[in-house]
Amino acid sequence: MKDISAIMKYALIIPDGCADEPQSSLGGKTPLQAATVPHMDEIARCGIVGHTETVPASMSPGSDVGTMSLFGYDPLVYHTGRAPLEAAAQGIPLGPDDWAIRCNLVTVEHETMISFTAEQIPSAQGRRLIEELQAALPDKQRWKFYPGVSYRNLLVYSPDDGAPAPLTMELKTTPPHDITDQLIEPSLPSGPGETELRQLMQWSRGVLEKSDVNIERIAHGEPPATQIWLWGHGRHPALTPFQDRFGVSAGGITAVDLLRGIGRLLGWKVIDVPGATGYLDTDYKAKGEYAIKTLADVDFVVVHVEATDEASHEGNAAAKVEALEQIDRHIVGPLHEFLRRQGEYRILVSPDHPTLLRTKTHSHGMVPFTFCGTKVAADACERYDEPTASASAFSFVAGHELMPCFLGKSS
Repeated sequence: MKDISAIMKYALIIPDGCADEPQSSLGGKTPLQAATVPHMDEIARCGIVGHTETVPASMSPGSDVGTMSLFGYDPLVYHTGRAPLEAAAQGIPLGPDDWAIRCNLVTVEHETMISFTAEQIPSAQGRRLIEELQAALPDKQRWKFYPGVSYRNLLVYSPDDGAPAPLTMELKTTPPHDITDQLIEPSLPSGPGETELRQLMQWSRGVLEKSDVNIERIAHGEPPATQIWLWGHGRHPALTPFQDRFGVSAGGITAVDLLRGIGRLLGWKVIDVPGATGYLDTDYKAKGEYAIKTLADVDFVVVHVEATDEASHEGNAAAKVEALEQIDRHIVGPLHEFLRRQGEYRILVSPDHPTLLRTKTHSHGMVPFTFCGTKVAADACERYDEPTASASAFSFVAGHELMPCFLGKSS
């Protein structure tokens, strides 16, 4: 296939975690099958439908791994942990020996993970709690908390000069969204460095219990953030800029620090969209409008929407269907129409990984994708959904191979 990237405009829409299983509440259909998504289906009819494995079996399923694959980077080569990507989003510098660690504010009751988000704690309250933790921290020389968005925060470890770090990549941590309604003990950090992280998590309980923020939340009938949960540790990654790798300039739209971080590390123009929340109440229309505006400055725009993933974590099938329909109506439809009017183009829709309503967690497995546009020969598919994709012969065992194909850089 000829390299056509220099004369094209491209778009990738990521409905995070939308791939799923058939649901009894949806009449035995998956959310994609149950949703009314005429614009995604139009892409399927005009182009191809296939499936790919974005997360290698040896790696934990998550957006850090899945999106890296979607963007054309083999996570087995480039991935060094989730937290360093979020540090990049916040402009937090990491030295060569520093470690970044994801720090959720969570609600644990009777040693059970009740909410991995402290019920979507507002960012202002989350910031106050993180600042109180930093002020009370016994060892401020080596450890530092950084507030993020809502429950999503970071902790950075900087070792003393010449001293070995207590953390290693052999340390096993568990994302808190994987253990909703489960006892936390089996999922606490384990391996080299577990003592330090477990001690910090236990220590945080005493600080947060006394916080005025939590006292106010309890008074208003809201669950308190009872402790921090540490996971996703890693060091600064070395990623080849996207334009150097593919010859295409790019911009990214997301409300999630993780994706902002990857985008910045890849040299993308990262766009902040008013009203984008990373939750079900995000402003879908604004994301679609900003995606179109972004294409005036770059060749390729990526629009990431977290809402479908959040619906799965809550086990809410109806909300997942609604989020898919909003993505289709306000992002996929307008963006596809704009691309067709402006000239040669390609448009791709794909989740980064499955997130199952049944388990409320991320999962390994194939995800369905569809793309169409200039010099893409249509197959016989009529719909974009998991059964259609699984029956297709068009597949990539390694997810990072999809991007060069989409960009017209593979045979």
